[in-house]
Amino acid sequence: MAAPLRLKPLSRVAVSGGTHGNEMSGIYLAKHWLRDPRELQRSSFTITPFLSNLRAIEKCVRYVGQDLNRSFTTEFLSSVKAENEPYELNLAREINQTYGPKGSAQAFDFMFDLHNTTANMGTCLIVDSEENLLSMHMCHYIQTHYRLSPCPIYLYKSPDEEPYTIYSVAKAGLALELGPQAQGVVRADLFAQMRALIACGLDFIELFNKGTVFPAFEIEVYKFTGIVDYPRYPDGEISAMVHPKLQDKDFHPLNPGDPIFQTFSGEEVLYEGNVTIYPAFINEAAYYEKQIAFVKLEKHIFSIPSLQRE
Repeated sequence: MAAPLRLKPLSRVAVSGGTHGNEMSGIYLAKHWLRDPRELQRSSFTITPFLSNLRAIEKCVRYVGQDLNRSFTTEFLSSVKAENEPYELNLAREINQTYGPKGSAQAFDFMFDLHNTTANMGTCLIVDSEENLLSMHMCHYIQTHYRLSPCPIYLYKSPDEEPYTIYSVAKAGLALELGPQAQGVVRADLFAQMRALIACGLDFIELFNKGTVFPAFEIEVYKFTGIVDYPRYPDGEISAMVHPKLQDKDFHPLNPGDPIFQTFSGEEVLYEGNVTIYPAFINEAAYYEKQIAFVKLEKHIFSIPSLQRE
């Protein structure tokens, strides 16, 4: 049996709510923890809850100038502040200085990022890559110990793409994506689920810091491969809706020839790919502006080596 891979113990952890200002579970959890952080406390590390996009939260909108959760690339973070630049661009630099800098030894050890989606994603765990060993072990621990619902793992990063999300400023991270929940609304059931998922993740860090050996495992994940836009008229207006047979079927197999859209006159548009995929973020309200009807995922099984603290 191979010896466990060893990583340094974690000392500083952050929890971000309100990266998108109309996704309310994370916003109200962060507000609650800022008033009373006792349930977050563990003996072996400190944890810092924060509200990441205050202006967007005040206006109850996803963002004010540009999507904060796409603003943490090296290009954006290293740019010089300019007049009339989007509010979130300067905010990203500030967050990077507080919880990073990205890629540095001074960065926070881990960051959780809390999101809601209007799509039927359930309790989804989002990681940049299967190469993020600590996050993959945390996901496995959550899947093993959180029994109220399945927790599919979504790997969002393409092979040659730089991580661009808020938690990429930390050394490792995990985003929670819970839905369906309408924008600007808080639901008690999803609020409770998110709260329990964070508690589970913090328990994992505590066990890791105290020397627990986490054995190797194989794990099923869904890996991003591309996007599908809505059919459109020549003027750019959408000409079809997500088909009823696809709606709410996030992480279900979509086979060649299955219906994916229905035109406003009632005609079916079929999936013309030649392989089975697994759609996610189906009919996500925030993605209309991004020209995304759903994202395409492939299912993979990865072998993850055992892990222990140094």
